[in-house]
Amino acid sequence: MATRKRDIPEINAGSMADIAFLLLVFFLVTTTMDIPNGLQVALPPISEEPPEDSKQKKREVLEVLVNASDQLLVEGAPMTIDKLMQKTVDHLTNEGVNPTLSTTSTKAIVSLKNDRGTSYDMYVQVYNELTAAYNKVRDDYSMQEYGKIYTKLDPARDKEKIKIVKKKFPKKLSEAEPVSIGGDK
Repeated sequence: MATRKRDIPEINAGSMADIAFLLLVFFLVTTTMDIPNGLQVALPPISEEPPEDSKQKKREVLEVLVNASDQLLVEGAPMTIDKLMQKTVDHLTNEGVNPTLSTTSTKAIVSLKNDRGTSYDMYVQVYNELTAAYNKVRDDYSMQEYGKIYTKLDPARDKEKIKIVKKKFPKKLSEAEPVSIGGDK
């Protein structure tokens, strides 16, 4: 028997480059990129009135610092994250009782300052605790005055109530520009 050698047929690859290019363009056009939004923070409206010349009284400001080692310092003293909300609530609702805390809820300010080396996770934890403190005092006041918590008030029907609660406990959360404040990793 004679063996005949078969020729292997060639595959025409001329259109493969066109198909690959079309697939590449298709995936580039249809792919979406998720962009992290970060925290949604509303800035205060622009005021035409110039700021007061006098410096804010030290008593009215609760200083919250987070260093590069993610250590929390409140008024210069170390504190754990689980106690931050209560300390902030005490500051906001003091009404002049404790001489080291704010004199009134309308003058109380919380100042948050982070080190450039602070982790994003720690920043978010601290920011959440401070925001939760504002929500708690507003909820408590709204419940006491209107029998309904602030976060459940309907913006369409309870516009005036919301305005009164915000006026009693305005959210004055000051964020200073990050600098190196010690505790390097």
